[in-house]
Amino acid sequence: MSVRSVTPQLRTTDIERAIDFYVNKLGFDLEFRFSDFYAGIRAGSDSFHLKLVDDPDPAIDFVRQGDHLFLYFDVTDARAEAQKLKANGVTFHRELHDARGDSLEFYILDPDGHIHVFGETV
Repeated sequence: MSVRSVTPQLRTTDIERAIDFYVNKLGFDLEFRFSDFYAGIRAGSDSFHLKLVDDPDPAIDFVRQGDHLFLYFDVTDARAEAQKLKANGVTFHRELHDARGDSLEFYILDPDGHIHVFGETV
């Protein structure tokens, strides 16, 4: 077997709000839309999917309690990204900080409560 890619899926209770957040707040691209319940979002050379569900993702609380994350975005300038996302009204879970002595990271929350980390190796 030769795996060409892996695509994570995030569950959302409001697909329109989720698409708006990832496209207009974070600046990613809407890659595709399938009916009214599924969409693909492109972030750089990678993508992830959004799926409409009736109930909030039960993993959200588990992830938050364990200080885990859903997606990690490797960026070239974490400082500039943090400033841009703050200006766009994105909610931060953890401010920009030195992580492990070799990277700058900040954590955000999407409208459903998924925690995502943006980091830059320095």
